Amino acid sequence: MDDLLRAQYALTQSARGVLLDYCASLTPAHLVAPLPAFNNSSIRDLLVHMANTYYHWLGVVARQLPPRYFEPAAVPDVAALRTCFARVDELVTEFLARAAGHEQQAEWLTVTRRPEPLPLTPLQLFTHVLTHEFHHKGQVLSMSRQLGYLPVDTDVIRT
Repeated sequence: MDDLLRAQYALTQSARGVLLDYCASLTPAHLVAPLPAFNNSSIRDLLVHMANTYYHWLGVVARQLPPRYFEPAAVPDVAALRTCFARVDELVTEFLARAAGHEQQAEWLTVTRRPEPLPLTPLQLFTHVLTHEFHHKGQVLSMSRQLGYLPVDTDVIRT
């Protein structure tokens, strides 16, 4: 299953690369423009949130790393976003290496804002962060449409 999860993440990285290339075509002002329909978040803010979610679940929860998250204000452009996601890629690589062979073995992990530890498998954690990214990727494209852009195809299978 380890090879399958690595292949799945490679597909996710490819789709993310298309999204970041598209975001590089936005004006710098639009990248950070707050949108009322999205709780005054910007495209940049949402992309940083996506990266932070990987760090939270695969780093803080699964590996009990100290909570150190990316601050949106410190990520001014797409180049900085690419750097954030390069760090995410390193974290995912480490997570998958540690999970190899026991992807479906539940561990009792402490999740913030929960009174009791929660049994989670590496497969559940990995699936959660991937689906979270794709959910917000769609929102990023909707945000860009509200700003007057025509979104590109960022699906795993692009036509």
